[in-house]
Amino acid sequence: MIKTSAEIRQAFLDFFASKQHQIVDSSSLIPGNDATLLFTNAGMVPFKDVFLGAEKRSYTRATSSQRCVRAGGKHNDLENVGYTARHHTFFEMLGNFSFGDYFKEDAIGFAWEFLTVVLGLPKEKLLVTTYETDQEAFDYWANEIGVPKDRIIRIGDKSPNKKFESDNFWSMGDTGPCGPCTEIFYDHGDHIWGGPPGSPEEDGDRFIEIWNLVFMQYNRQADGTMEPLPKPSVDTGMGLERIAAIMQGVHSNYEIDTFQHLIKSAAHLLECNDLEHKSLRVIADHIRSCSFLIADGVMPSNEGRGYVLRRIIRRAVRHGHKLEAKSHFFHKLVAALVETMGQAYPELIKHQAIIEKMLRIEEEQFGRTLDRGMALLEDILTNLEGDTVSGDDVFKLYDTYGFPADLTADIARERALYIDHNGFDVAMGLQRERAQQASQFGTDYNEQLKSEHVTDFKGYTKHETHATVVELFAEGEPVSKIEAGQKGVVVLDHTTFYAESGGQVGDSGVITVNGGEFVVNDTVKIGDAFAHQGVANAPIQLNERVNTVIDVERREKIIKNHTATHLLHAALRKVLGDHVTQKGSLCDDEKLRFDFSHFEGLTKDELREVERLVNDEIRKNHTRDTELMDIEDAKAKGAMALFGEKYDDEVRVVTLGDFSTELCGGVHVESTGNIGLFKLVTEQGIAAGIRRIEAVTGEAALAYTEQQSDLIAMLSSLVKGDSSNVQEKVEQLLSKTKQLEKEVTQLKQAMAAQAGADLVSQAVDINGVKALIAAIDGVEAKSLRGMVDDLKNKMGSGIIMLATSQESKVSLIAGVTKDLTGQVKAGELVNFVAQQVGGKGGGRPDMAQAGGSQPENIPAAMATVQPWLQEKLS
Repeated sequence: MIKTSAEIRQAFLDFFASKQHQIVDSSSLIPGNDATLLFTNAGMVPFKDVFLGAEKRSYTRATSSQRCVRAGGKHNDLENVGYTARHHTFFEMLGNFSFGDYFKEDAIGFAWEFLTVVLGLPKEKLLVTTYETDQEAFDYWANEIGVPKDRIIRIGDKSPNKKFESDNFWSMGDTGPCGPCTEIFYDHGDHIWGGPPGSPEEDGDRFIEIWNLVFMQYNRQADGTMEPLPKPSVDTGMGLERIAAIMQGVHSNYEIDTFQHLIKSAAHLLECNDLEHKSLRVIADHIRSCSFLIADGVMPSNEGRGYVLRRIIRRAVRHGHKLEAKSHFFHKLVAALVETMGQAYPELIKHQAIIEKMLRIEEEQFGRTLDRGMALLEDILTNLEGDTVSGDDVFKLYDTYGFPADLTADIARERALYIDHNGFDVAMGLQRERAQQASQFGTDYNEQLKSEHVTDFKGYTKHETHATVVELFAEGEPVSKIEAGQKGVVVLDHTTFYAESGGQVGDSGVITVNGGEFVVNDTVKIGDAFAHQGVANAPIQLNERVNTVIDVERREKIIKNHTATHLLHAALRKVLGDHVTQKGSLCDDEKLRFDFSHFEGLTKDELREVERLVNDEIRKNHTRDTELMDIEDAKAKGAMALFGEKYDDEVRVVTLGDFSTELCGGVHVESTGNIGLFKLVTEQGIAAGIRRIEAVTGEAALAYTEQQSDLIAMLSSLVKGDSSNVQEKVEQLLSKTKQLEKEVTQLKQAMAAQAGADLVSQAVDINGVKALIAAIDGVEAKSLRGMVDDLKNKMGSGIIMLATSQESKVSLIAGVTKDLTGQVKAGELVNFVAQQVGGKGGGRPDMAQAGGSQPENIPAAMATVQPWLQEKLS
């Protein structure tokens, strides 16, 4: 009998394959065809362009088990996860699809056959809904399938004034494909509260929707008109977790086999005996979404998809913290997930090590934040008046301590409290305004240019060509002529100048005209036209015949760097893993810059291996192979494509031996040997989860190597050694310097102690209390604390206020022996003085330090200490 989640998934795919459906592998959680979606959140997302007619497939029937995430944007179930029986951040959607092939009758028939025959569900346990006016679907259910009419529920529009707005009418958007749907519900039994759909008790848990069949029947126009589609289609979805719960005789999705294995694994790691604890549910759900997101290339960061991933990780870690986790645990659950889902999704096995490492790093980083934030939040909640945490407090936790607002809301919710979301949003808005005030950029007029022309690029194979001027601009406006000495932009019908794109900078050179030249200093794109920016040495006018000549020497340097980025990208993926993807690049005539996704800095050995791999491929002297091919053929060949990028049906594929294959429209060297030499210069982080490498090639790489060699020679000379022993000589110098610094510190401490001993005699009596108030010279700020401790010991009982200055900076310290802290607090005393010298500060009642920026005010400030103490001690 079919019972396990794996068996149900396979039975579903096999059933529809027997009905001539193409089995389609689950696509990535990062939608490749919809920039408006944060994640793939439904089974139909990979087929969206097919339904819209923008993409053709070799099949008209398809079936899939699509992995989905709903944890951000419009579809966000994050806050409900763990607290309900069926909310998840990650789930699998079983679906069958018809692209202009079968329609309502077959879709309904297939669904009924799978549920009642293949899975063997009792027919009397099932009921269905239809759109109120979809008589066709109603009749088929009643007359052909044989569902009693009292178990077919018509669901109408939500209000008389809103036509086609019903739970049983589906739309892709305000316009476009749409149509009625029919849903299949399972009755869990009258021992569970709830009523059928459409009843006042429909929100109960007795009747659960398990399958939705959408009939794309119309094309909604902007004026609301519903035009029948020439080829009606079908889109269905059934949650694997929901149907598994039914087949396994349980009510909650968290009781099914895949979740139980994860829950038990988490309980073992956390030494938790309560398997019903909601925190275990949260952790089990979150390890699925986090692992699959990382496997699909998402990395924790502070924006977009990476921020959602970080939120989910932190929520899981916080629930582990609730269960008193004794060590980092979350990353250890990846192994349990691989055991349950690795066979169906081998990418989990392939990326297991990377997933575990990334989760461990995030968990360690957040652990420190969590301890600080929880302590502060506990103080806020303890002193809370009412039931709402203020927006300012939520923002302070977020901005100062890195404690996410959604975690604050989660914790508040557990205690029947609320947070002021609006107040938090206002505080965030004010912060953004402050950040933006310091970065107001002007817009170059070239960005405002518009052109309808299409320039034919000839620069892949030529350095110069004849062309015709088709458009001219001066000072941002179209003109018929650019005069000698005038700056402007020239658009040609074809050109050998490469326009900046894909990280490769634009070409420079000259456009020769009768009697002179137009000197091109840069080339950019305006639409499909290439804009040559520069200065005219002679008049140039519309429709004039010209000759284009690029700066060949500069181009050669640029393309060496460009081709090297392809080799670098491939090398990084080989050394670090397939999660590495390009996040930006710049290739000019001096260097290359390459940004990529990775979660930690590269080690010295990793950098050395990357550099070695690139230079190996350069020495192999691969001939650069360029092909124009269909986008799907290019992907099948293994060409790297960036998620979210839009590509034409025909793309340019650049291949370098068997090492690198990428989609690229740029210009490259003829063979990798032309690059000569590749040398890494720097590697650094530029954002959360984003690293940057800068490197040089060719003559620039040779010059860099010579410069490093000269530097070593100079250092060798300074330390009286040579290249063979310079490291040893430098280490000796550092050791000697460290010893001298230690001796100097000891000497200063001795001098400070002597100065302290001399100061004791300057103490005055204030109402029976000894007080030492002094401005001292020649004492370093870091020596003050030790000096005060020594003075306290010598005085036995008393108050100390010292001030010193160095390089226009004031250092203050106050000390109060414990017997006097009930009358005078060191923090108050030091803050009183600090405010007079351009600073502020505070600290413990017995010891406090502060700084300032007005050393000239020290004498006057110190003169106020005795009267202040007299008042306190009166």
